[in-house]
Amino acid sequence: MRISRVLTSLLAGLLLAVAISDKTSHANPILPNPVLYLISTEPYTANGANYIRYSYDVLNKDAYPTDMFAAAPGLPPCGKNTNASRTWVDIFDQRGKRLYGFCALSKPSDLGTIWFALEDGVVPPSYIYIEMTDRQTNTKYKSNLADTVF
Repeated sequence: MRISRVLTSLLAGLLLAVAISDKTSHANPILPNPVLYLISTEPYTANGANYIRYSYDVLNKDAYPTDMFAAAPGLPPCGKNTNASRTWVDIFDQRGKRLYGFCALSKPSDLGTIWFALEDGVVPPSYIYIEMTDRQTNTKYKSNLADTVF
């Protein structure tokens, strides 16, 4: 009788371990924080004012799954955009002041086209960083500090 209980307990433990490992093998992989870097600065004019655009890329953008950037009509809109993407990207200066944001990136490669602009003559912050917010999982990915000058 005692051996039967021990075997039953061992078998139950084994089944539990298999069940847990089966569920965890399908868990979402842990994604890296974005690695941000400056790719260019360029002057441009809009509405009669002169600006400098600071363009950035995310070195490891291919590490993020495409579905992170899918339209998410079930989540709150971005202004009037009811098909805003699942993941939003915000740009901050080194002190945490938000400079700009993107709420409609549609694929990981779009992380290579993010930017912010300042009026010509305004001294840029020394560094900026981005936060990618996956609104479906409520997960934030914060980048390194990236330069604003070459």
